[in-house]
Amino acid sequence: MTHVGVVGAGVMGAGVAQNLAQCGHTVALVDRDPDAIKQALSGIETQCRMSRLLGGPEIDAEAVIGRISTDTDLLLLAEAEVVIENITENWELKRALYREMDPVVRPDAVFVANTSAIPITRLASLTKRPRQFVGVHFMNPVPMKPAVELIPGHHTSQAALERVRDLLSSMGKKAIDVNDACGFVSNRVLMLTVNEAAYLVHENVATAETVDEVFRSCFGHPMGPLETADLIGVDTILYSVEVLYEHYADSKYRPCPLLKHMTDAGLHGRKTGEGFYSYGPSATATATGRSAAGGGTDRSPSHD
Repeated sequence: MTHVGVVGAGVMGAGVAQNLAQCGHTVALVDRDPDAIKQALSGIETQCRMSRLLGGPEIDAEAVIGRISTDTDLLLLAEAEVVIENITENWELKRALYREMDPVVRPDAVFVANTSAIPITRLASLTKRPRQFVGVHFMNPVPMKPAVELIPGHHTSQAALERVRDLLSSMGKKAIDVNDACGFVSNRVLMLTVNEAAYLVHENVATAETVDEVFRSCFGHPMGPLETADLIGVDTILYSVEVLYEHYADSKYRPCPLLKHMTDAGLHGRKTGEGFYSYGPSATATATGRSAAGGGTDRSPSHD
């Protein structure tokens, strides 16, 4: 088993930590915010205990939590063999983190960037180990998704790539090889779709509920683009679209003003209890009729 460092205890980081610990790896989970760590552990325990009820395998929650150590100090990562970074999709924050993390982590460790848009070669340039730097785009919710995008940077060694591929395999993930480019494959397509769907709501062409119903009923998608935005995080969607817009300088990636408004208002989706839909204690989605002003009237539940 591998000793893996996980940096960032948000939705993605918690999911990565849970998936690793469920598969027998020891995990060092680090976040600057102690409350984020507390919420992550609570969420992991809940997910494990509910697994059987939701049609999944029976999971020993205590054993999973027992494999996860936590701290707010990066020194916890000192002995990690692989370190998976999951912080906010913000270049300045990532730059500061990697420059602080690089000298702390053992020289032979591999860095994995769980990023949705930022090029891997650019991130690797922040470290003194570009040959030991790999990109992995995990999908949310991490423990339930069977595949990831695996992205080498310009300097990534074959040994580092195979080391990460083996780790992913042990987590039950199929690694789909993708070349390094901003947004990779999934988010070059998905972020355009979600951004355009947000424009439809912003321009009062349709409600969020209607947009998602078209995708579910006409195209057979299990979730519509705005339900997906709430699951990923509206703020994460915005940051990813902004990265694409900045990198390609192409107007087709111009972020929808509604995404900016919702992010500023704290309407980030499931993780905050309200986004394009409102989420009650049971996490059932109810359409809000979200408009550019952020208002609307609740309608009947539309989530699967």
